[in-house]
Amino acid sequence: MRLTLLTAFWFFVVDQASKWFVVHWLDLIKRREIDVVPPFLNFRMAWNKGVNFGLFSGADMRWVLIGLALVISAIVLFWVRRDGGSRWTYLSAGLLVGGALGNVVDRFRYGAVADFLNMSCCGITNPFAFNVADIGVFVGAVGLVIFTSDGKGDAGKGPGRTSGRKKAS
Repeated sequence: MRLTLLTAFWFFVVDQASKWFVVHWLDLIKRREIDVVPPFLNFRMAWNKGVNFGLFSGADMRWVLIGLALVISAIVLFWVRRDGGSRWTYLSAGLLVGGALGNVVDRFRYGAVADFLNMSCCGITNPFAFNVADIGVFVGAVGLVIFTSDGKGDAGKGPGRTSGRKKAS
């Protein structure tokens, strides 16, 4: 559990520092775009009031999304504390929680999530932006799916747990 909390804390700090650096220090709010390594990596200012890819951004979902992120974070922390798991399980949970809390702070502070990373490739222009917190939420969720099952249908027994029976040879 300690690894989860440390990972969440440091990932949250990195997320908030990256947003402060790009949005305020590089003044992306006014500049709107900065080509970093075009076309692969660009900073494009986007205020996301909705969920992924700006879905439901027309509705005032700020408080619902804050509440949802806090509830999901609490459930994940409770789950890994109760069921344990591998080091990768704890790390994945920390990434998810740290990223979710980073976006919660944005919604409190700005009323929207500050997205600024934009990646395109191979002649395909990506119209969407994301942030470091989004990476943590995505990688953490995928990690929890991968590392909470031993691949033999024991996922319901908790992260990294098995029935304790040895199979007959």
